[in-house]
Amino acid sequence: MAASAMSARAHVAPAASSLNAARRGRASSTAPARRARRVSTTPRASIADLPKDNASVKVLVVGGTGYIGKFVVRELCAQGYDVTAFVREKSGIGGKSGKEDARRTFPDATVKFGSVSDVASIRGDAFGDADGAFDVVVSCLASRTGGIKDSWDVDYQATKNVLDVAREKGAKHFVLLSAICVQKPLLTFQKARSYSHRSPYDRVGVVNAAKLKFEEELAAASSEISHSIVRPTAFFKSLAGQVESVQKGGPYVMFGDGQLASCKPISERDLAKYMAECIRDPKLENKILPIGGPGEAMSALQQGTMLFEILGMEPKFIKVPIEVMDGVIKVLDTFAGFFSNMRDAAEFGKIGRYYAAESMLVLDDEKSDAEKDEWVYDASKTPSYGTDTLGDFFKKVSVEGLAGQELGDQAVFK
Repeated sequence: MAASAMSARAHVAPAASSLNAARRGRASSTAPARRARRVSTTPRASIADLPKDNASVKVLVVGGTGYIGKFVVRELCAQGYDVTAFVREKSGIGGKSGKEDARRTFPDATVKFGSVSDVASIRGDAFGDADGAFDVVVSCLASRTGGIKDSWDVDYQATKNVLDVAREKGAKHFVLLSAICVQKPLLTFQKARSYSHRSPYDRVGVVNAAKLKFEEELAAASSEISHSIVRPTAFFKSLAGQVESVQKGGPYVMFGDGQLASCKPISERDLAKYMAECIRDPKLENKILPIGGPGEAMSALQQGTMLFEILGMEPKFIKVPIEVMDGVIKVLDTFAGFFSNMRDAAEFGKIGRYYAAESMLVLDDEKSDAEKDEWVYDASKTPSYGTDTLGDFFKKVSVEGLAGQELGDQAVFK
């Protein structure tokens, strides 16, 4: 029951004001509430300024050894771009992969090594201290654990480091892999400095706070570098966690009646193709881009029913009351108040609860009511893309297994 990974303002603002701010943000990605620091006075860049031949477009990918990043690097290489993957010297799950592993992973890309946490490393090791070193920067960075400190260090600060250097060096376009769940305004986005909020478990947490704050700063920089902010729904592999247990005769576990939340899952391959389109398609420039896979939105009940049909097995479900998770989170929050090392555990619980009850679909802010904490999601407003279906994925993994499909350090979130 994994979910997808995944906001900072001052003290909690009135809920209705937050929703209005979110509406304004979605209406115009180039008019955010806060302005990013300007680092140059160059004219506004655009993807129209890119070389027409893909081979002449220099693309830097950060976060390339991550779960989605690998698909993105390979897709860009397949489309003929001049790709450089900037990665850690020790990457992968638990940092077990070294330099040669990274080079073998990306045989068609240039692989450079350094740290996105260090501006000097980005400037020297990635860009080589040269202006115009890259036309496009694609960020697939995501916190490795989703903990409080890690989220701010990676989802916000490290990604901002990359943006700052990209602006300084004259990159024309920045493609960001974000998450659809940052659209909900009542998140840590409102409590990032105080950590006080109305409920201990109805916020998605720090991951979204960091992502949303960076989204704002990226949009604010549009006078210097254009952008595409991609907010995908659930990934296929995040929904495959119960395939093996069901194959062995176990039940399919879901919260409530299995219809609390729905999503339009998208494959990693299709998502990578969509992100590649953001480099060329002017309709995707300076936009916030929620994106799902093909077909109708599916609830957990529908996903489980489909899995049993594919396996030719009689459906067997366990329905867990959502209140059970509420109780667990309250206990974790209580301990977190006394023991700082429990804060991340409490944060993970809130994230899990969020994904159990909130749909990974576009939020209909006209029908939602922030003051009543009521949220309406609209599958028809959630764009569909690609050709890969969840059913085909279930069929494949039911035969081949999930070996090599691990989410790794971010398994809690994806």
